[in-house]
Amino acid sequence: MALSVAALLGLTGTTAAAPRSSSAPVPKIDWQSCGELKLADFQCATVEVPTDYDNPDGETTTIALTRLPATNPERRIGSLFTNPGGPGYSGVEFVQAAGKTAYQPSVREHFDIIGFDPRGVGASDPVTCFANAEEEAAALARMPQFPVTSAEEKPFTRDMLAFARSCMKRSGDRIVHASSANVARDMDLLRAAVGDKKLTFAGYSYGTFLGATYAKLFPHNVRALVLDGTLEPESYSGYNGDPRPVVARIGSGPAASRTYGEFLRLCKAAGPDQCALAGLGDPRTVMEHTLERLKSEPVTIDPPDGPPVKITYSDAVVQLFLGLYFPSGWPALAETFATLATPSHTRKEATAVSKYLSTLRRSEDYPSDGAALGPMCVDTLNTFRPRDLPALAAAEDAKAPHFGRLRAWGGLPCAVIGNEDDDAHLGDWEQTVDKPVLVIGSRFDPATPYEATRPFADKFPNARVATLEGWAHGGSFLQGKCMDSLVTRYLVELKATDGASCKPDVLPFTKQAAERFPEHALLAPAP
Repeated sequence: MALSVAALLGLTGTTAAAPRSSSAPVPKIDWQSCGELKLADFQCATVEVPTDYDNPDGETTTIALTRLPATNPERRIGSLFTNPGGPGYSGVEFVQAAGKTAYQPSVREHFDIIGFDPRGVGASDPVTCFANAEEEAAALARMPQFPVTSAEEKPFTRDMLAFARSCMKRSGDRIVHASSANVARDMDLLRAAVGDKKLTFAGYSYGTFLGATYAKLFPHNVRALVLDGTLEPESYSGYNGDPRPVVARIGSGPAASRTYGEFLRLCKAAGPDQCALAGLGDPRTVMEHTLERLKSEPVTIDPPDGPPVKITYSDAVVQLFLGLYFPSGWPALAETFATLATPSHTRKEATAVSKYLSTLRRSEDYPSDGAALGPMCVDTLNTFRPRDLPALAAAEDAKAPHFGRLRAWGGLPCAVIGNEDDDAHLGDWEQTVDKPVLVIGSRFDPATPYEATRPFADKFPNARVATLEGWAHGGSFLQGKCMDSLVTRYLVELKATDGASCKPDVLPFTKQAAERFPEHALLAPAP
């Protein structure tokens, strides 16, 4: 399988920054049809913003955005800006796929739902690393998802650094200006352009870091912030002095291990009728044996409706990590690994596995996977050297088997790109926003650990924490009536209670969970 850079990349950055957007002209938005019948309820537009806010009258960058208008214009409060995470995920695609279902009717009634592609992403002057998608796919296909053996480490390091250099060669001017601080400045211009005096924003995963950055730069322009699946900003940026690569710093390896433990526990409790792994023996034993075997014996799936798919250990770990994000998809994830655990496969099983794996490869779409490099490499400090990574990865894997190595290798491209823009904001992170802020965490979040939720909230003078007592990357996205009600009440009425908690409507490994696994969930937050 081709490498998914967005699943791996780490991060770097430098100094604190001032707002610098007050003198930039507010763009005019000319909303038009999005041009497709299935998008008839949405409007689309592009605007120009300064590439460098130090030179607001200089070169510009195109920002693509979409709007789902409020269902009751007479009761409209304003616009709800969103960011689905990544970094590198398309906000336009997120809103067009999930805007009608991710927010309750009362939110839809009072707000236009707005998604935008951050600079360097999607249709917003995207970062590209090769002449076309085919060349990029060929380059990534030569690499494993991450190196597993010592023999793989040097070639992986060489090829990944070459990938990063190719991104800089073709898109260096876009990458160096793609900090979250500049995205926050863009969002402040968009806020003014839609006529909102204050920003209402929902950010997921990386979107919480963008929200924290906006709050730091524009504290008096905040109406409401929903920040779900938090990246604790001192750890993410490296402001805390931790020398490890960023994804190791934020603790996603251990967080994934804890969620993996829950996946196995609940699978065993559900039994073979609901969890295919349980039909093969103890789920932990089956999974660990399968993962160990894949290190030396990759499995080839040969579906009837497509080319053979070779699954290596590193492929399996990436798919396991991503599959843990959505507990409604855990039955399909278990079926996938049950198939990989057996030496022979029926055509039906092969088709099911191939279909499941294909849904988790969205980040291979062009524009380039290198879109993540801008906000990550200019937002964070990474002091490691490439030759340090094998030992760092081994140490992380000892703490979080399978996932520690995956996440530790993520920082490698930033050894080439680094930080070249002093407009980025790395700290400090003490906030002065006087409005209440709603911070949400999931107890078993595989990517943004729950333990970061309260420290993130404590940076704000008036934050309210809500907890999903369940399993998901992010606590509010498609998790049920309780969390929907908390978010809706906050967005519409600006009311929230600190310490609130919710249970998900549907538990993993139930028939209801399998029925509720939506394809657009794969557009939801990921770091």
